[in-house]
Amino acid sequence: MGKEMILHLLECSVDAVVYNRTIEKLEEFVSVYKKLLLNGEKAEGTGELIPAYSYEEFLTSLELPRVIWIMVEHGKAVDEVIDNLIISGIKKNDIVIDGGNSFYKDSVKRYQKLKKSGVGFLDIGTSGGLEGARNGACLMVGGDKEIFDKAKPLLDKLSNGAGLTYFGSTGAGHFVKMVHNGVEYGMLQALGEGFELLYKSPYKPDLTEVATNWLKGSVVRGWLVELLKKAFEKDGKLENISGIIGGGSTGEWTANAASELGIEIPVIEKSVEARIKSKSRPTFSGKVVAALRREFGGHEIEKKNS
Repeated sequence: MGKEMILHLLECSVDAVVYNRTIEKLEEFVSVYKKLLLNGEKAEGTGELIPAYSYEEFLTSLELPRVIWIMVEHGKAVDEVIDNLIISGIKKNDIVIDGGNSFYKDSVKRYQKLKKSGVGFLDIGTSGGLEGARNGACLMVGGDKEIFDKAKPLLDKLSNGAGLTYFGSTGAGHFVKMVHNGVEYGMLQALGEGFELLYKSPYKPDLTEVATNWLKGSVVRGWLVELLKKAFEKDGKLENISGIIGGGSTGEWTANAASELGIEIPVIEKSVEARIKSKSRPTFSGKVVAALRREFGGHEIEKKNS
């Protein structure tokens, strides 16, 4: 999603400095950007892409005060990036944004750590998959209001008319995104179970035709059904997918948060359990969920014979 968001910003005439610890991935992205060029010259209205090959080069290439968007896997990777930014010379009034799926309590700790140096921090839950990242993402923001206000012009461009909402103090953005993902688990699982029932029924309906029908005025019509139609058009019986579902962290966090608050969320809990079970007992339902995750997020899938 990070790469797609950068391409979107470039098309919005925003210059972007990009760093990735894997040089090959950085070079690959630069080559993708070059496809936007016309006869070796920057397309009119396109921002400049500036690759950086170290944290020091990354920071010195940005104008002060800097807005730094982190888009890496939750947990240790986020802390490593922040630590490297601190070591490399991040300064007071810079703003660090964690746009990944971090645990909201970890975001509070990172905010407190950066605040000691006068560095602003926003936790932003980012949704919309690859398509949203490319054309306008849904952004759920937590952090100090004054920091949000400073970053808002950039966030307006990233969201491009899609959802952009400030939800409150640090942790709120990632908490809202965590619950969003928990709901997503339940919706994906319901589609998976429904289509498994259709697949194994005595009527054997064409699943692509079912998805197409449901898109035309049904109560369950929506983007997920549209993506499922695309998945079935590629592989009518999902024969090349093993049924093992990846992910799981945000759903588990949602279940734990509900437990802490004394709230029952059986649908989400069962959806999390289904993902865990899929690793040892793959099902057609799991194939559907895995296919959907690939369609909206580009998540890797395990092929049937791998």
